[in-house]
Amino acid sequence: MDKIKMTTPLVEMDGDEMTRVLWKQIKEELLEPYIDLKTEYYDLGLPERERTRDQVTIDAAEANKKYGVAVKCATITPNAQRVKEYNLTEMWKSPNGTIRAILDGTVFRAPIMVKGVDPVVKNWKEPITIARHAFGDVYRASEFRVPGPGRAELVFTAADGTETRQTINDFKGPGVLQGQFNLDKSITSFAHSCFQYALATGQDLWFSTKDTISKQYDHRFKDIFAGLYEAEYKAAFEEKGIEYFYTLIDDAVARVIRSKGGFIWACKNYDGDVMSDMVSTAFGSLAMMTSVLVSPDGNFEYEAAHGTVTRHYYKYLKGEETSTNPMATIFAWTGALAKRGELDDLPDLTAFAKKLEKACVDTIESGVMTGDLAGLWEGEAPARKVTSLEFLRAIRERL
Repeated sequence: MDKIKMTTPLVEMDGDEMTRVLWKQIKEELLEPYIDLKTEYYDLGLPERERTRDQVTIDAAEANKKYGVAVKCATITPNAQRVKEYNLTEMWKSPNGTIRAILDGTVFRAPIMVKGVDPVVKNWKEPITIARHAFGDVYRASEFRVPGPGRAELVFTAADGTETRQTINDFKGPGVLQGQFNLDKSITSFAHSCFQYALATGQDLWFSTKDTISKQYDHRFKDIFAGLYEAEYKAAFEEKGIEYFYTLIDDAVARVIRSKGGFIWACKNYDGDVMSDMVSTAFGSLAMMTSVLVSPDGNFEYEAAHGTVTRHYYKYLKGEETSTNPMATIFAWTGALAKRGELDDLPDLTAFAKKLEKACVDTIESGVMTGDLAGLWEGEAPARKVTSLEFLRAIRERL
């Protein structure tokens, strides 16, 4: 048959370890037989980041701004162990953090729901979408290991030379120190993205921070959201019949657990990192989660929200079969292809992406699945645990 044509390339960001293996298999089994796949390729694997001193990550993000849509594989964020394992010259920063800093915007994450894999929280009936701010906070922080006694101060020097100083702590002995920041501009973009996404999907929007403790930092987020809502979005929300409300994050956690789902939960950067893992795990698996970064100027980066599955990769290197779940990585590709089709007016490309997603879900609901889901299975058909490649080929049969 004729392959589906593309006019504009996707920015393809390859990754590390087991997800890199799956990335290649997904292209070979599910994409290249059907699509005349056009991509601009960037290798974000750790060896290439080391070779280019991480310039490849910056280049990939700039390409995302040029072409508008990117798809990204999971990547290693090195720690001390990884520095030694990969013989790195330095502990390179998170590629996701670098890309998000360049693109700004908001990461929206939602579970992939299938019949037969029921949420651990039994009253959750609809997906919960995490809207995660994608700039600043701990991911752009400066850190310092305090060697001994001394005074730590927060110092701001204004453009006119005026200094504002505030004592953080008088250290009596060793400790650690961290300085975080964020920008009104980025927080405002985050708020706009959340309000617009809620209106587009017709879902309630919840926002949570810890403003009672962080009376300047977190309170600034709360105030910007509240001001924008009143000035620009309240009437549209009321007309749509949806709700926006703010609550403390500890109260939000309790409300989320008691809820039926079906809403957007907006979180600061670190909160969103943690809560999206909690939500995806409670819905079934970290590999059953979609993730897209939406920037204020209309750029999209689709990714798998989980890690590189290191334990399975070590088995793979020994020649052992693995049953690694590729769903989040497949849905990163389908999300990017559907968006590319929408932007380029290529309905066949968008339709293919949606059919591939349905084939994935139907395969699991028929009882064929990877090991992470087999232990959770409560469907009518008996669960048949298969290897990653067998799973991809079962999807291809249905496709």
